[in-house]
Amino acid sequence: QVQLVESGGGLVQAGGSLRLSCAASGRTFSSSAMGWFRQAPGKEREFVAAISWSGGSTYYPDSVKGRFTISRDNAKNTVYLQMNSLKPEDTAVYYCAASVGRSMATYRYAYDYWGQGTQVTVSS
Repeated sequence: QVQLVESGGGLVQAGGSLRLSCAASGRTFSSSAMGWFRQAPGKEREFVAAISWSGGSTYYPDSVKGRFTISRDNAKNTVYLQMNSLKPEDTAVYYCAASVGRSMATYRYAYDYWGQGTQVTVSS
C-alpha cells in the first residue's frame, strides 16, 4: 500500500509560481514512477508530469513543458512539482500518483495509487 498526501496548492496571480509537494508512505516509493495529474471542473483528468523511479527521466506534455518541473527526493519519500509562469488555464485540482514497479508512466491507467488532490487557482 502507498498513501500519498499533496500540499502546496493555493491561489496565485497569473505569472506567479507555486510548488506542490507529495509525501508518500510505504516501502515502494523508490521503486515507483511518480506522476502529477490535474482535473478542472467538467474536464477529464489530464497528465501533467512524470518522473522515473531514479529521477533520471522526466516527461511533460506540451501544455506545461518549460514551465513545470517535477523532481523527487527518495530519501524523503517526496515528489515535487514546481510550477512557474502560471496561467488561468492551469486552474485545477492537482493529484499526485504512484505507478508501482514501473520505471516511467505517462498515462492515467498506469498509476496504482492516488492522493486526495490539492486545489490550484490562478487568477487573471
